[in-house]
Amino acid sequence: MRMDLDGTVVLVTGGSRGIGRAVAEQFAAQGATLAVQFRAARQAADDTMAALPGAGHLALPADLADPGQVRSLVEQVVGELGRIDVLVNNAGIYEEHPILATGYEEWQRAWRRTIDTNLIGPANLLHAVVPHMVAAGGGRIVNVSSRGAFRGEPDHPAYGASKAGLNSLGQSMARALGPHGIYVTTVAPGFVETDMAAPFLEGAGGDAIRAQSPLNRAATPEEVARVVVFLATPGAEYLTGAVVDVNGASYLRT
Repeated sequence: MRMDLDGTVVLVTGGSRGIGRAVAEQFAAQGATLAVQFRAARQAADDTMAALPGAGHLALPADLADPGQVRSLVEQVVGELGRIDVLVNNAGIYEEHPILATGYEEWQRAWRRTIDTNLIGPANLLHAVVPHMVAAGGGRIVNVSSRGAFRGEPDHPAYGASKAGLNSLGQSMARALGPHGIYVTTVAPGFVETDMAAPFLEGAGGDAIRAQSPLNRAATPEEVARVVVFLATPGAEYLTGAVVDVNGASYLRT
């Protein structure tokens, strides 16, 4: 079903591959203009640009763990495209650091890298983007979290903690920004067929991972992207504050 998003400006972080690329493609298919952030994968970002229908899209490098680069990213998007109607906080890192097998210095580095990218980066983006949305009369923010925020991540504890924090950040901002016409939601996928998940899905435990869902498979990036686009579309306002599970019933919250 086509939704009319002509003229909508969307900033997607981590948009050069995986879920982010699928989100960018689906927004562009609905008529939106995309600003796609990437950290270092210039070729992947160029490939995403080439796949997007429409014109005027931007691919912009920025390290979201750097507060100065976050602010410059937002200023560049607003300067070139005029505004930001939708922010999709999708970028994230997933580093293994089990507590009993990780040295103290590397433990600290893993936590700092993960929290800076997965939680503080989105928080800084919100701070930079929201004034523009308020001035424009409103906007929509969709955060991409994980089921790991709820079930725990024993080998990737900083990731689970960062995503739990992102859920809380989204709910806090939904309450803070609702009076300004800014609606904030979160999607929490399980395993998705992306580059980041490939070592797990293609490894010896892949069948067991797929069997966690009664559908006996992982999600596709396009399935997650459709939920993101819906949440950012006019008509979904009363979902503000929601955390929407997209995990194929592989983990059910009560």
